[in-house]
Amino acid sequence: MPNLDVNDTTLHYEDEGTGPALLFVHGWGTSGRTWGAQLPEFAADHRVLTVDWRGCGRSARPARGNTIAGVVSDLVALIGALRLDRPVVVGSSIGGSFAVELGVRRPELIGGVVPVGAPGYWPSARTQARLVADLRRDRAGTVAGWVPGWYAPGTAPALIDWTVRQILDSGVYIDEHQATAGGYDPRPTLPGLKVPIHYLHGELDAAIPLEVPRTCAALTPGAEVSIIPGAGHMPHQERPAAFNAALRTALTGMAPAARATA
Repeated sequence: MPNLDVNDTTLHYEDEGTGPALLFVHGWGTSGRTWGAQLPEFAADHRVLTVDWRGCGRSARPARGNTIAGVVSDLVALIGALRLDRPVVVGSSIGGSFAVELGVRRPELIGGVVPVGAPGYWPSARTQARLVADLRRDRAGTVAGWVPGWYAPGTAPALIDWTVRQILDSGVYIDEHQATAGGYDPRPTLPGLKVPIHYLHGELDAAIPLEVPRTCAALTPGAEVSIIPGAGHMPHQERPAAFNAALRTALTGMAPAARATA
């Protein structure tokens, strides 16, 4: 299994295909396996990387570094170590926040950003604090009760159960992301974003309402938003064919802008 030692931890990654680079970043507590419906589609004409960020999947579970800055630093190291040539970074949920922050902090390293059900901002940290307390009190019950709301009605129970199992297999230290999520707000930095960005969002996303990407896009120069009909917070899993078509359209639109900023 390919692993990479960076920043005092070990990351698991998968690297397939050749062509323009795509880096897929999963959401909270899951793993690179959540992009399984995208790999056959895009590895045919792209170099496709998935990574299990620290604390998740097959990567190590360190007690430190579980912050946006920590994960972004890991992604910077990964891009350098694997010699990725300005990949487009596709990030789900909090993975989309990592992707946006990577674009803000190190725009010279990437060719574009595609947030999926992201980035999130909340008016108060109170809800997140309660979630963290519930996770500490009853992790299995809290995750099992919370995750079904990520998906649109009618989603296969097996998919929801698989997501729950992945989260329960992840390390407890990633809860720090939830503890600090209430204070995260990308809006002040978006006007200065210097890489192409295209927001992909599920029509029925109850975790991050549609007003969030629309508000963010209005603040971001040249941004676009595409809606995946009938999907919730995980459109790449729920409606993979529609998602893949939307992602391919987004990548096509990004290519000229990425060349212009190179």
